[in-house]
Amino acid sequence: MNFAEILNSNFTLECIFKILLSFLIGVILGIERRSRQHIVGMRTLILISVSSTLLSILSIEVIKNYGDGTLGDPSRIISCVASGIGFLGGGAILRQGLNIKGLTSAAIIWAVAAIGLANGAGLYIPALITFTFIFLSLVGFEKLEARLFPANQSKVIQLVYENNNIDLNNIKEIIQKRGLVVKDLNLSRIMATGQTILRYQIKSPHDCDFMALAEDLKQGGDLSEFSVTE
Repeated sequence: MNFAEILNSNFTLECIFKILLSFLIGVILGIERRSRQHIVGMRTLILISVSSTLLSILSIEVIKNYGDGTLGDPSRIISCVASGIGFLGGGAILRQGLNIKGLTSAAIIWAVAAIGLANGAGLYIPALITFTFIFLSLVGFEKLEARLFPANQSKVIQLVYENNNIDLNNIKEIIQKRGLVVKDLNLSRIMATGQTILRYQIKSPHDCDFMALAEDLKQGGDLSEFSVTE
């Protein structure tokens, strides 16, 4: 069977359909999660969805081709690798302040393990199809995700006003005009000095000009202190 016949075979077309469907599901669910400002994005869910589909195809084909009952269960190695590689991927996930880093890297480790298993079992076409979707997701969707959801860094803005003569709605509007997404607000009052402290939990773009934001926030009252932390 030549390469053209392989590409046109029912098995290859079925693999393309399965992996493409998983890819689209990952995209849709990734957009839904990011639209709600959750840390799991499109690329991470695409990697998990597509890789899981490849592992499913691999398990079915290994049992079909090698599961004759005389060599035990040949698919057990797949489950062992899939479980074991999760511990390795977990080591790539780090928490930095309010932000969690490494989710996509952990998913890549798991995806590469799935591709390696498929290659080892001789399922070169499904492995290649999966690699193609994963590579396109990593290269193309990073810029798309950044364009659709630029505010992806969790930070805390603390504002200290010398009195309670402040307009919370106006302050929120000023913050949002800089492209920030307000997630939560904690307010406290120091009775001895009359100071009002506002702590906003926000999502910000990488290129936010916080110094300009501080100047804008002076319009909301007698601002004496401005700080940004992760």
